[in-house]
Amino acid sequence: MTTATASGPPFGRALCAMITPFTEAGSVDLDGAQRLADRLVAEGCDGLVLSGTTGESPTTTDTEKSELVRAVREAVGDRASIVAGVGTFDTRHTVELALAAEKAGADGLLVVSPYYSRPPQDAVEAHFREVADAAGLPLALYDIPGRTGTRIEPETLIRLAEHPRIVAVKDCSYDFLAAQKVLSRTELAYYAGCDEHNLALYAVGGAGYISTVANVVPAQLRAVLDAFEAGDTPVSARLQQRATPLIELMMAAGLPGAVTAKALLNALGLPAGPVRPPLRPAGREAVEGLLAAYEEVTAG
Repeated sequence: MTTATASGPPFGRALCAMITPFTEAGSVDLDGAQRLADRLVAEGCDGLVLSGTTGESPTTTDTEKSELVRAVREAVGDRASIVAGVGTFDTRHTVELALAAEKAGADGLLVVSPYYSRPPQDAVEAHFREVADAAGLPLALYDIPGRTGTRIEPETLIRLAEHPRIVAVKDCSYDFLAAQKVLSRTELAYYAGCDEHNLALYAVGGAGYISTVANVVPAQLRAVLDAFEAGDTPVSARLQQRATPLIELMMAAGLPGAVTAKALLNALGLPAGPVRPPLRPAGREAVEGLLAAYEEVTAG
């Protein structure tokens, strides 16, 4: 499918940061990934982001990443966009992953700011430009300084927006003013990367969300945007508030989103499997709390 349409933002509005299912033996479960992807699209996801933070990209191989794109593309066809996470701390490696994702059938690329080495802003900008120049696909830049140690500053984003293949941002900066500043000065599509901001960012001109919580409640999160789009702001707000306890448990209770999403999916009998070390599975008490919050969101 094409990633830019006349009727909406690139990649769609409601995107899931999909987990990577593993078998009990620890290999990538491609059949499970296809079944999960099909379910997510059927329940309202416009797009799927593969091999991001929630997809445990640090512990999957280059080959596994490409195989995952091919398998999910086969499962969803042109019903949804596929955005492949290709960001690393190494520019050369990131370019290699970008080209491999394009060959495997991705529609777009998610590129995180280089982590650990903490480059200055001119080096961050050069990194993104080199990836965008090398790839033939549109890029979404991933700003998550809490994990990378490096912010993509607003002025850097404003300059990068001039590149024809840099079209979007996944925003996990927790800087709402900065997001609005970039929105006001560029045509970048801004996706909420933190589920508690899904409605708020959309209300000030954001493109939608790239959501970990959508792994388990895709229809309920989509309904928030749909109600707002229909002009029913009170209903939209109530739906966002209803999801808040689950969002808090999945994303802000001390466990990574990959762990909580897989815990819930496993408890619901859906494809997920274990997490790869150094991540560890959620404990029994955490799973019980997640299930209770899930049941509240999905009741009725």
